[in-house]
Amino acid sequence: MAKLSVQLPTSRSDVSQVAVTAKNGISRVESNGHSNGHPLVKSCEVPYTIVHRLPERLRLRVPRLLYDADYAQRLQVLLEADTLVASVRINRAAASLTVTYKSSKVSDTKIYSHLDHLIQAASEVVVVKPSQPQPASDAEEKPWPGMQLSALATTLAVLSGPLGWSIPPVMVAGSITLATLPVFKRAWEGIRDERKLNIDFLDFIAIAITTVQGQFLTPALMLSLIEIGENIRDRTARSSAQQTLDLLSSLGQFVWVERDGEKVQIPIQDVVRGDTVIVYPGEQVPVDGTILRGKALLDEQKLTGESMPVLKKKGQTVYASTLMREGRIYISAERLGNDTCAGQSIRLMQEAPVHDTRMENYALNIAQKAVVPTLLLGSAVFALTRNPARAASIFTLDLCTGIRVSIPTTVLAALTYSARHGVLIRSGRALEKLAEVDTIVFDKTGTLTKGEVAVVGVESRNPATSTTRVLELAAAAEQRLTHPVAEAIVRYAQEQGIQTLSRSKWDYQLGLGVRADIDGETVYVGSERYLRQEGVEMDLNGHQKQATSVIYVASNGQLQGMIEYSDVLRSESREVITALLTVEGVEVHMLTGDNKRTASAVASQLGIPPTHTHAEAFPEQKATVVRELHEQGKTVAFVGDGINDSPALAYADVSVSFANGSEIARETADVVLMQNDLHGLLEAIEIARNARQIIQQNTGLIAVPNVAALAIAVLFGLNPLAATVVNNGSTVVAGVNGLRPILKNRKQKALPSAR
Repeated sequence: MAKLSVQLPTSRSDVSQVAVTAKNGISRVESNGHSNGHPLVKSCEVPYTIVHRLPERLRLRVPRLLYDADYAQRLQVLLEADTLVASVRINRAAASLTVTYKSSKVSDTKIYSHLDHLIQAASEVVVVKPSQPQPASDAEEKPWPGMQLSALATTLAVLSGPLGWSIPPVMVAGSITLATLPVFKRAWEGIRDERKLNIDFLDFIAIAITTVQGQFLTPALMLSLIEIGENIRDRTARSSAQQTLDLLSSLGQFVWVERDGEKVQIPIQDVVRGDTVIVYPGEQVPVDGTILRGKALLDEQKLTGESMPVLKKKGQTVYASTLMREGRIYISAERLGNDTCAGQSIRLMQEAPVHDTRMENYALNIAQKAVVPTLLLGSAVFALTRNPARAASIFTLDLCTGIRVSIPTTVLAALTYSARHGVLIRSGRALEKLAEVDTIVFDKTGTLTKGEVAVVGVESRNPATSTTRVLELAAAAEQRLTHPVAEAIVRYAQEQGIQTLSRSKWDYQLGLGVRADIDGETVYVGSERYLRQEGVEMDLNGHQKQATSVIYVASNGQLQGMIEYSDVLRSESREVITALLTVEGVEVHMLTGDNKRTASAVASQLGIPPTHTHAEAFPEQKATVVRELHEQGKTVAFVGDGINDSPALAYADVSVSFANGSEIARETADVVLMQNDLHGLLEAIEIARNARQIIQQNTGLIAVPNVAALAIAVLFGLNPLAATVVNNGSTVVAGVNGLRPILKNRKQKALPSAR
């Protein structure tokens, strides 16, 4: 009898923490006829029947659910913890089990076998006491209530000033002092750490002078605007400390291993070197290692960029994060977690340079350079006039406050606008760099191409056989197979309106092809090697190999035709590349792990020059290409979607990925195209360049009135409150101008023709 050890969750949300250990291998589903149209499923332990089935949905009757509540609970836990199961519903009163799953992850045949195993595995368990919850970490330090304090100070200043309320000055001054603490802290850190006087120091001096003079409204308004700017900036700035990305978090929760001659399922974190790991169809390989026995068709696209699955046999190396399409393999675990090939890619990404968003905003740098001249000018006026009010007016009439509010406001508006149009730009720095991009590097597979196999042509090699008949035979032989080429042929036949013929006996050989009896003919569909092996005369008449791959179709020992397939371009790729190449000064490069012949063919279709095409590029080489372009003084954007693209994404000035890309690529990317369409890249660039233009306008809107008022303050004197009105008024105007991206709700379409 199957033995099972289960750590039961305390709630539905804890299902992912369930640890399962099952013994005695995998049961098989046996079909022996039909009852009322449904197969009768015989099993040695727990009998059940398939009551109803739809695409991606199964309903089964399991009589044991009626009388065994513990079994029902264990089965629910196992199914909810399983990565292949999308949802599960158990109705004990009806002995009913309903399961939904994703056909993209597993075929119908495989899910039947998988569910049978789980139904049997839940038959007997030993309940393990749930582990004690980890003590909660220390509470995070509460943020300083800067906005609340500045609002309080402004309210008290207005009430005690213009409205004439009788509020003790010490109370107003105290609220201003408390609200000024963050400004003082940043000023002190600038002196201590950077050895220079920064914008905050200038603000602090102006606030201190006007507060001491009892002009409370001026410093209170300054503080409110400063806090508004800081809060907006915090929302638009990406954390300088990148989130740690763990390879294990992107793989499945549990792994099958063989220990002491028995199969057990354990948490992935418990796998050790030397373990024999078992991988079944639809699962990701969890470790790097060597195949001990078995063979499998593996999809390595996310790791290597190769669009076609590869056949791996005993003695060959397999890599973590690759997807098992077909077969079953036993692997000797050699490298685990972040030590795997995929893990090294992530480590390379984490070692990429981290940029400081706050200090790289060019407009703030302009304001920063004005700090010392403003201090010298104010000090000179005070030395000549001995009037602190005139000095305070000069300190108030800086460019800093307006830039602090208007620039982050513009950035936030642009980020909001882009998000509404399906482009997630993560930070103000990404927006700035996107506006400056002059070199765009694309990964090929899954970025410029669809990353999936598609039929691109059918050719007859027998005058008596039409291309329609070639496709008809191939689709009939390949039906219900999970190989991506088989799926592509069947899909193409359906698109052409070809009815699928019935198939009787058939035999599929992994990595070679399929033999099937169709319409009284013995049909072979597969590789050239397979057909030669089966005695088919392969007279190709000098057929030249193209960038596409070919599968051959034969019947009754004679070659009938061939079907060309390829990883086809995205429908928008040509248009987007053409638009980018027409922009003056913009270079477009293509990187791929594919061979040079395939890379050159794709680049030629897109108009990318050979000198900008980089083939057979693995993660390290991709990162190197990006670094070299960056060292040439170029501002580089990299567009990719796989784990193998993560290092290049991290080293680029701005990185772009798709919403359906790998989890690690999405986390690494500065820009995520939520609609999975490259047109979003054009729109993102235009949004960024429009935002840059608005920032330049705002700098002028702030500089002109402040410089004019500054001249008046120096030559004739200006009341600090009047200086605050000028300063704050220009800030408000610039801030409203910065909101134009969301106030003017129009769809961006064309990329600017000049930078």
